[in-house]
Amino acid sequence: MASALPPNAPDLPRFTLERALTDWYVAPLPFVITVWVVGLYVLGVVVMRRRGDAWPWGRTLALGVGMAAFAFATMSGLAAYDTTLLSAHMVQHMVLSMVVPLALALSAPVTLALRTLPRTPKRWLLAVLHSRVAKALSFPPLTLALYIVSPWALYFSPWYRASLESAYVHEMMHVHLVVVGALFFWPLMGIDPVPGRVSHVFRVLLVVLTLPFHAFLGVTIMQQESLIGGDWYPSLHEGPMGAWLPDPLADQHLAGGILWGSGDLIGLMFFGVLFAQWVRSSMAEAKREDRRLDLLEARARTAAESDR
Repeated sequence: MASALPPNAPDLPRFTLERALTDWYVAPLPFVITVWVVGLYVLGVVVMRRRGDAWPWGRTLALGVGMAAFAFATMSGLAAYDTTLLSAHMVQHMVLSMVVPLALALSAPVTLALRTLPRTPKRWLLAVLHSRVAKALSFPPLTLALYIVSPWALYFSPWYRASLESAYVHEMMHVHLVVVGALFFWPLMGIDPVPGRVSHVFRVLLVVLTLPFHAFLGVTIMQQESLIGGDWYPSLHEGPMGAWLPDPLADQHLAGGILWGSGDLIGLMFFGVLFAQWVRSSMAEAKREDRRLDLLEARARTAAESDR
C-alpha cells in the first residue's frame, strides 16, 4: 500500500511530448548559469572579432547547442516532470551527463578565454590549469572511476531520494552530472589546453570503456524489482496525478531502457567525434612531415649546387 502523499509532491497534468517541448519556466540557478555562460562566451567572440581575429563558427554553434541542451534539461516541460517520472529524469540525466559536456568541450571556452582575457585574469586561469588540483581532477583513471561510480551511487543510495525531497539537493545533482561529465570528457576532446590530455588511441579506449557501463547499469535498473526512490513514486498515485501516472515499476524499467539505449547512442557519437579528430590530426601530422622532408630536400639541393 502506498504511503501518504509527500508534502512537496508536484501536481501536474498528464505528461506528453508536446508539453515536454513547449512548457518552459525559469529555474533560478540554471537560468543564472545559462545567462552568464552564454553572455561571457559571446563577449569573448565579440572581442576576437573586433580585434580582427577569426573564431570558428562551429565552436560558437557547439556552445549554443550545449547551453540549449542544458536549458532544456533544467527549465523545460521535461524538467518539470523529473521528480514525477523516473523515465523523464533519465532523459534529463543523459542530456546533462553526456550531451552538455560534449557540446561545451567542442566550444573550446578555455581557449577563447586565454585569447581574450586581460593579462592578470589570464595569469590566474593559467595558474589554475597548471595547479596540482586540476591535474588530479583530470587524471584519466580517476575521472573514469568518477564517471562510472557516480550513477551507481545516485540510484542505489539515499542520495536519489534526497534529491526528490530537497530542491537544493536536486539542483546540486544537476550540477554534479554536468561537472563529472565535463571532467571525464573535456580532456578527451583535445581542443582546450586542459590537463589530462592523452593520445588519441587512449581517448578512444576510454570512450569505448563507457559503453558497456551504460548498458550494464541500464539492464540492472530494468531488472530491479525494488523501486528507486523508495515509496516516492507510489505515493504520488495518492494525489490528483494518480489518474494518469504509469505503474512505478514499469516506468522504472522504461528508465533503464532509456539509459541503456541512449548511453550507447551518445557514446557512439563521442566515438565518431574522436575518430574524426584522430583522422584530422593524422592528416595534419602527415602534412607537417611532408613539409619537413621537402625542406630537407631543398637544403640538400642547395648544398649540392653550392659544392659544384
